[in-house]
Formats: sequence, C-alpha cells, structure tokens
Amino acid sequence: MAVGAVAVVVMVLTFGWLVFGRYVLNVTPTWVEQLALVLICYITFLGAAAGIHTRSHLGVTLFRDLTPPKIQIGLLVVGDLVVAGLGFAMFYYGLELSRFGWSTLLPMLDVPEAIRTASAMFCGALVFLFSISRLLVTIFDADKRAAYLSEGLE
Repeated sequence: MAVGAVAVVVMVLTFGWLVFGRYVLNVTPTWVEQLALVLICYITFLGAAAGIHTRSHLGVTLFRDLTPPKIQIGLLVVGDLVVAGLGFAMFYYGLELSRFGWSTLLPMLDVPEAIRTASAMFCGALVFLFSISRLLVTIFDADKRAAYLSEGLE
C-alpha cells in the first residue's frame, strides 16, 4: 500500500509539473503521459492486491450466506483457490510479457517496456501469496474463519 501511495504522490507531482510547464513556461513536458501510464498500472494492480490482502475487495456473499456453515467454509476455500490460480496466472503471463518487452523502450522515458508490464507480474505474485495465506487461515484458524463468516468480512 505504501508503494501505491508513493506512486499516487509522484503522479500528482508530475501532473503539477505538466500544468506548470504547459501554462507558465509554455513548454509541455512530453514524458509526463508515459510516466503516468506506468504509475497507473502500478497503482491499479497494487490496489487490487491490497484489496485481496485486507479482504476489502468487492464480493457477493448473498448465496454463500444462505448456505449452512460447512458449505460456507467450502465456498471460502474454493474462492481462495480460484483467486490464487488467477494470481498465479497473472504472475506467469506477466513474467512472459515482461521478458518479451524487455528489449522495447517506452517512448519519452527510454526505459524498457517491461517496467510497465512488470506491474501485472508483481500483482499476480502478491494476489497468489495473499490468497494462499487466506486459504490457510480459512482452513486452520477456526476463530478467524468464524469471524469472517459471522461479520461478512469476505
């Protein structure tokens, strides 16, 4: 979350520089748009991973809440496994995309395209790890599992 927060601050500062350069100096810094695209990728993907970690992501629990507790636990386990699988896929294919884009430079920034695409790889790894940790809590920690089910924190 701290990296995402720093990225937001950097993006605000660079857009401030863009406005100052365009309207005060009458020279538009062209690199700001490319940097903003890189930062938005990291902000979005890291925010998604943080949502998995804090259990603050959007979820529809109506059907799960209507089932008996043992089925609810099974649904939590299946949900965590599916999200972990998606996280692993993001990591794997993000890694492939980063390898592919390493030789291409981003215009105006002169850094490898892999800098932008690595955000999906990092997010996938985090989503995988956070989902596995949630899965372990669901399976082995009865107190936290009961709190998730009774309070609707999922």
